[in-house]
Amino acid sequence: MTPAACTGAGTAAESGTGPAGAVTLLVIAKEPLPGRVKTRLTPPFTPQEAARLAEASLADTLHTVLALPAARRVLVLDGTPGPWLPPGIEVVGQCAGGLDERLAGAFAGSTGPTLLIGMDTPQFTAADLAPALSPGSWDGCDAWFGPAEDGGFWALGLAEPDPELLRGVPMSVPETGAVQRRRLVDAGLTVRDLPRLRDVDTAADAVDVAGRAPHGRFAAVLAELDGADAR
Repeated sequence: MTPAACTGAGTAAESGTGPAGAVTLLVIAKEPLPGRVKTRLTPPFTPQEAARLAEASLADTLHTVLALPAARRVLVLDGTPGPWLPPGIEVVGQCAGGLDERLAGAFAGSTGPTLLIGMDTPQFTAADLAPALSPGSWDGCDAWFGPAEDGGFWALGLAEPDPELLRGVPMSVPETGAVQRRRLVDAGLTVRDLPRLRDVDTAADAVDVAGRAPHGRFAAVLAELDGADAR
């Protein structure tokens, strides 16, 4: 596993085998280890249970990504791949720094239209990303923005990846999404929006998201944990 570039344009999409003009899909994630992921789920869940939910969320995300049309599918990972990683997903390491720097580094390692999503919206579907992945979806469009209900964003696409569009944006605050979208507009980019989705941060989020994707791995793990608590 090689680290993602943190400065300048890298090579993550330069050797892609997809059709000309196809989008590179990036998933940015942490290795689902107890105490390192989904800490806001604890309590009511234990760190081990929160890590199981994070693993299921990441697995659902990656399996959906595998079904989408793309030039490349790349996991930008903080940590080490595990059995949850399906075949067909490339892995690169995250660079150091705050979340803005790590997001910037993910884009720095790509060329051409690139769409990045997080691991916190396992309920997203192909239909949610179809506007950015359909033929002609980037014609006259410089960026795609997927707002999250908590004020952040779950997806960000750039026709010409520029790490400076992310560096310095305050992360994990209620105005993150508004600041990031304004950064794109102020740079003169034409921005189109994707559907608004809910991130999994709290137990209430987990219940809501599982209800929106009842047949996914995330919903199954949550139901198992809830059933164990009931016993």
